[in-house]
Amino acid sequence: MVATGGVVPAAPTADRPASAAYDRGVTGTARAFDAVLFDFGGVLIDSPLDAFARYERERGLPEGFIRRVNATNHLDNAWARLERNEVSFDEFCDLFAGECAAAGAAVDVRDVFSHLTGERREPMVEALRRLRPHFRTALLTNNFAVPLVGDGHDDVKAMFDVVVASAEVGVRKPDPRFYRLACDRLEVVPERCVFLDDLGINLKPAREMGMATIKVGDTVRAVEELQELLGLVLR
Repeated sequence: MVATGGVVPAAPTADRPASAAYDRGVTGTARAFDAVLFDFGGVLIDSPLDAFARYERERGLPEGFIRRVNATNHLDNAWARLERNEVSFDEFCDLFAGECAAAGAAVDVRDVFSHLTGERREPMVEALRRLRPHFRTALLTNNFAVPLVGDGHDDVKAMFDVVVASAEVGVRKPDPRFYRLACDRLEVVPERCVFLDDLGINLKPAREMGMATIKVGDTVRAVEELQELLGLVLR
């Protein structure tokens, strides 16, 4: 999750020429790629799921309760509607509190959001820094249009050629249109992209479009997988 500004299309530069020159000199059967696409929370910074878990422990809620509520009607529930900027924050709070109550527990929604601060995952940020001279990059984030909690990390966001944020474009992962929009703005085809996300539900559409995907659990292992795909030292 990340609040963002405008989207800046990628463009060739003196040290990073047009797309055809992006092929890496990798060996074996490794694919050639033009671009690497990243999720934010859960990949470059700690996952919102970590924040949910902290809230649940503090309030004595069942482990995984908030995640289960969010997984119910996940394409059109309160959280999805907020990330598409279809409801105000106040409307969202009422809707989400109602969903939690229907699932069996009272949740202070604003208090949940006060927990949504994530530490950056330095191995992944370093990998992004090292691959930037060689590949186009995009940040694909389901975010919020309202200034809830300042998530910071502006220096990390500024490293991307393109930022596609759900609250700005009105669609969100896992809608395939979200991924197509990122590819269009990067001027690349999905088959020559790598996408990293911590949720399998968000990786599935990217994989069906032809992208190579990496599910991020252990950050160091994910960086190792990315190194293998790109044929580039990233740590």
